[in-house]
Amino acid sequence: MNLDYLIPFANQCNIDQISKIITERSSWKNHNHAVNYNQVLSSLPNIDSAQVCVSQNKVTVKKDITEENKELIKTACIGLGPWRKGPFNLFDIQIDAEWRSDLKWNRIASSLGDLKDKTILDIGCNNGYFMFKMLNQKPNLVLGIDPVVHCQSQFNLVQHFIQAPNIKHELLGVEHLNLFNEMFDVILSMGIIYHHRHPIQQLLDLKNALKPNGKAIIETIGIPGKDSTALFPEDRYAKMRNVWFVPTLNCLINWAKRAKFSNVEVISDTLLTQEEQRITKWSPQQSLKDFLNPNDSNQTIEGHPAPRRFCIKVTKIK
Repeated sequence: MNLDYLIPFANQCNIDQISKIITERSSWKNHNHAVNYNQVLSSLPNIDSAQVCVSQNKVTVKKDITEENKELIKTACIGLGPWRKGPFNLFDIQIDAEWRSDLKWNRIASSLGDLKDKTILDIGCNNGYFMFKMLNQKPNLVLGIDPVVHCQSQFNLVQHFIQAPNIKHELLGVEHLNLFNEMFDVILSMGIIYHHRHPIQQLLDLKNALKPNGKAIIETIGIPGKDSTALFPEDRYAKMRNVWFVPTLNCLINWAKRAKFSNVEVISDTLLTQEEQRITKWSPQQSLKDFLNPNDSNQTIEGHPAPRRFCIKVTKIK
């Protein structure tokens, strides 16, 4: 564990507490399947001077390599499955993930602004797909947090070849936002807020982590309707047990306003479809079609309104 990259931000984050948490969680890599993840990563060949190319629809790592090395990399990619976020192209190995994250990226890209020399936080970054997409804009630092070893292992696989010094992935969660104080120019919160019990507190913590005049992109599943209301599922929503509040778009906007964000701008309001979330050979388990009512795609399997995806951009003005 090396947190030297945080030293320039010593007045804006609690490095000691962050270090303590990460040290404690380092043992997670030796639990259950994590040992296999470590073995998979240790099997990767070293490929010097691999190039990363960020196109509109995928993250590509390329260089002419031997068939033997390509087979080693493909075996490692399979070993770290399933892949939820993508797509990636690693040395012509096409990883078609469950989520077409490029579609979400294309919805927000024009709203991010110039990221050159910016300090950015990606909450719930999964395998870092959005972080890799930002590289060509030359940010100062992109910190991704996600407390899932599987996700970090996939990030580490891609990073093994890219070796980008300005992107970091830590096993922290949204509950650790309070360890950062006015540190970030931009924060991404993509598909996170509905997984936690206290959406307003989460927005307040997010706001505190932003610099004055900092921007946040907040994306969530939502339900249709003009009223400022939120669905609170009795048990599950689209088979997910960890869903708490599913807002209408106006409710999401009002949450942001109650958290004292300014310049609340709607980026997108789209119906989630199987073009964006579906079963692939890289993620062969259940996906969106299994979460919806087979007789009425406007409803989840439980009878709730089917998910839309709302995305807003907000500004912290102090």
